[in-house]
Amino acid sequence: MMVSSIFAIMGLGSQEMILIFLALLLLFGAKKIPELARGLGKGIREFKDATKDVRENIEDSLKETDTHSTK
Repeated sequence: MMVSSIFAIMGLGSQEMILIFLALLLLFGAKKIPELARGLGKGIREFKDATKDVRENIEDSLKETDTHSTK
């Protein structure tokens, strides 16, 4: 669902997606594509974890400044 909305935003239709998939299949081969997808998934997961850590650090520092300013 989310992937299709991303492709819709980028203006890619089903024919373009099929063409891209076939080009990837020709370039990397059927055995390499799952490895690439796995690596991409790990990278996205690490990015989400890093942004979560940054958000938590900012929220903690804001809470600390609020408690110090109310005293």
